[in-house]
Amino acid sequence: MTLLLSCLSSAAQIIVKANDPHIRYSGRIAMTDSTAELSWSASSVTINFSGNNIGIILKDQRSDNNYNVIIDGKVVSIIHPEKPKTVYHVADNLSSGKHTLELFKRTEWAMGKTWFYGFELAGDDKILPPPAPQKRKIEFFGNSITCGYADEDTAGHDRGTSPYENGYLSYAAITARHFNAELHNTSKSGIGITVSWFPMIMPEMYDRLDANDPNSKWDFSKFTPDIVVINLFQNDSWIVNKPDNAQFKARFGSAPPTPEFIINAYQQFVKTVRDKYPHAKIICILGSMDATKPGSPWPGYIQKAVDGLSDKSIFAHFIPYKGTGGHPSIKEQQTMADDLIGFIEKKVGW
Repeated sequence: MTLLLSCLSSAAQIIVKANDPHIRYSGRIAMTDSTAELSWSASSVTINFSGNNIGIILKDQRSDNNYNVIIDGKVVSIIHPEKPKTVYHVADNLSSGKHTLELFKRTEWAMGKTWFYGFELAGDDKILPPPAPQKRKIEFFGNSITCGYADEDTAGHDRGTSPYENGYLSYAAITARHFNAELHNTSKSGIGITVSWFPMIMPEMYDRLDANDPNSKWDFSKFTPDIVVINLFQNDSWIVNKPDNAQFKARFGSAPPTPEFIINAYQQFVKTVRDKYPHAKIICILGSMDATKPGSPWPGYIQKAVDGLSDKSIFAHFIPYKGTGGHPSIKEQQTMADDLIGFIEKKVGW
């Protein structure tokens, strides 16, 4: 539960503006003089402070996003920002002393943008030095599985709308927390490498700051991951069998792509990632939906693509089919994380 206030109750406030160097950001975030624009899943804002309460100043594009409020490492509440600029009073009567607050975006960029203006503290509270940068860095390129689509739909209806998506409990975020690694989650539900359920594919989106703007480019020098995880092809595996689908027609015409075309397209995307991150370990995974069910050709496509690159720092790894319908539940996301964590520990030595 969160409480909406126009201001904190104290007569005097400290406004910590979005561009204050005491704030640590994670994710592809567009900065202006007055705001930080949060859109990508798992984008986060963190501050250290000494005091008893704190407010967060936000405005949402459509009021379709959700954020975890994490205080001293514990999720204490969820914010569902409204369209008007509002102060959200997220902590009250904290114990005296130092506290860390993290605001974590649970929802993907399809839910719209949120503008973060800063924090509001009482006049006798103190801003403390920012958290130290995390030594490890990991980036995921993925689809709905990596976004945490429908992972909180406990009724089993596989709903991907905002209330049921929690990127904090996706295998990507769980894996990053396990290794205390800074996370960038460059993912979108429905996306593929050769074709998507909408008119954009990952090779056209991977380098954007604003995912909706082809002219908005991410500065890759701002974040250099030690590990890149690519989990794509689940959507391709469906759409290539649907010749009446509008995106099938737009990408392939009347004939489905050949295995050679698919393998080459995957290989070219991995090469693109390698060009951006020449020293990263790249892990090409697939799972845990039906693209890895027994008899599926898609793991083989990835394996052939990786083998053809002859790069000892690029690996293929397949997470077994979960054997249930729909997207991974929270429990299944944890199983995926456990599998990936074990692979990273073995192959990378983290």
